[in-house]
Amino acid sequence: MDPIRYHLSRPHPWHGLRTGDDPPRLVQAFIEITPFDLVKYEVDKESGYLRVDRPQRTSSTPPMLYGFIPRTLCAARVAALSSNAACADGDPLDICVLSERPINKSDIALDVRVVGGLQMLDSGEADDKIIAVLIGDPVWDGARDLADLPPLVIERLQHYFTTYKLTIGEASPATIRDVYGYDRASQVVQAAMADYLATYPDPLPKPLGGV
Repeated sequence: MDPIRYHLSRPHPWHGLRTGDDPPRLVQAFIEITPFDLVKYEVDKESGYLRVDRPQRTSSTPPMLYGFIPRTLCAARVAALSSNAACADGDPLDICVLSERPINKSDIALDVRVVGGLQMLDSGEADDKIIAVLIGDPVWDGARDLADLPPLVIERLQHYFTTYKLTIGEASPATIRDVYGYDRASQVVQAAMADYLATYPDPLPKPLGGV
């Protein structure tokens, strides 16, 4: 990456933003999709801008803000933590963020606290979903582990991720193999950070803080 071009242009949200203030507990989430979106948006890996991945086939919408943790990668170390995974999906580590106040804008960065996650397999690939709460949120900021969240919140996430790629008449390619708390989530985040550094070892300009 050309450092001059990097500083004169918008930082890439995957490579140019910090992972967080104190990972794996306090991380930054770059939001691609809101609970109001009927279209799945995804950051373009080359440009860093949001692009349309696909319109949702069903009426299902994400129950939380949905995006990824900068400077993470799901590769060999993440796959090793997921039983029955042939490999990982090769994308940044996904994260879902709970906020009491509606946030209807994507393409934003949030500081969040990790509390747990879902161990998901998508077509045999490890595709974990980290669960976090918005720091400073008047309702959810006190949560420290998955047990601090209502079971219904987790049920909605499980339902979304096992149906969001569903084609009527066919089995879903995605399955939830486990629901875990902070201890396991911290291992997944650290593995994804290590996978990123192993894949992108060249020093980049200091990542920006975002919000």
